[in-house]
Amino acid sequence: MSILRFELSADQEFFRETTDRFLTENAPMAELRRLRDDPVGFRDDYWVRGGDLGWTSVLVSEDLGGGTIGGLGLVDLTLVAHEFGRHAAPGPLAATNVVAATLGEVGTEAQTALLKDLLAGQSIATWCFAEPPPNGGLGAVALDVRLDLEEVVLNGVKRPVESAGQADHLLVTGRTDTGLTQVLVPRATPGISVTPMHTVDLTRRFSVVSFDNVRLPATAVVGEVGQAELQVERQLQRAIVVVNAEAVGAMQAAFDMTVEWAFDRYSFGRPLASYQALKHRFADMKAWLEASHGINDEAAEAVALGSPDAAELVSAAKAFIGQFGGELLQDCVQLHGGIGVTFEHDLHLLLRRHTVNRALYGTPADHRQRLTDLIEQQEHAA
Repeated sequence: MSILRFELSADQEFFRETTDRFLTENAPMAELRRLRDDPVGFRDDYWVRGGDLGWTSVLVSEDLGGGTIGGLGLVDLTLVAHEFGRHAAPGPLAATNVVAATLGEVGTEAQTALLKDLLAGQSIATWCFAEPPPNGGLGAVALDVRLDLEEVVLNGVKRPVESAGQADHLLVTGRTDTGLTQVLVPRATPGISVTPMHTVDLTRRFSVVSFDNVRLPATAVVGEVGQAELQVERQLQRAIVVVNAEAVGAMQAAFDMTVEWAFDRYSFGRPLASYQALKHRFADMKAWLEASHGINDEAAEAVALGSPDAAELVSAAKAFIGQFGGELLQDCVQLHGGIGVTFEHDLHLLLRRHTVNRALYGTPADHRQRLTDLIEQQEHAA
């Protein structure tokens, strides 16, 4: 296990270890392969028990039923996300926590009342943010939210949306004439259709969600109409930090697995790990891995504290982990030889997790462009 930049308290270490043990016992990779065609991807009690462990409550204040372990809830959440990545575990960890945090910050009394079941794992909520081409770029929101007297009307498509088929509520990011607006939508509302997608990740479920003249009371708006830009940016930063932590967890598990393999596998009477050429490759992978840990830990703390450089750090982390994490995992597959590409081996589940996380909430190319834009904005402001 790599050493995190943070010094974990005893409570945080217990929090991480408890999640590790739970996933080892209840979501072993053999079980994940068995459930690959299951429409949900996990047993009914899995998410409820995760709620009992605190998976969904660390971004919500104590007076609303949540609470942190070490003072910074997002840092606590990355500990769980890291274990999710190491185990390629199912469940909408990032999406549900993003919705819970947003309802706790800007939700109405009726909306925050939903947090009880959400935090207990008895209900699932997910974030409808990304859209299909031609609006597939990072932050390109075109779903139409129209005010009609005492109602809001939604029209558009969101894709991909994690666990939309299992969610009770959808937090939908759309656009009005005055700017970004968010609406909390019960999934059973007339006019909503959910179409399952097929992705390379066998353990999580994503869907296309279409909104055809979906009508809701104006009280369904989360926050203020046309004023959601800053809140959406906070949601995006939190989601990226969590999926990055998952990606780094997958990288860590694959690296550890490959090092063990290289020491156990012999060629010409010597372990593979003893050959100089492979030592150089392992050194490169170790450097990428430690840098990935460090940069996402830095980003997590910056987002949790609301630092001015949070957006830059988040995009730098997403670009770095997406690029070099992919190279690390491909090297792990190659170093395993033929067994590394078999379905029976666990390695491909980690590669699949990283591959999908690489694309969620912006690709490395998207975030390199975002960094360029942020730097240009700073230069103009100066």
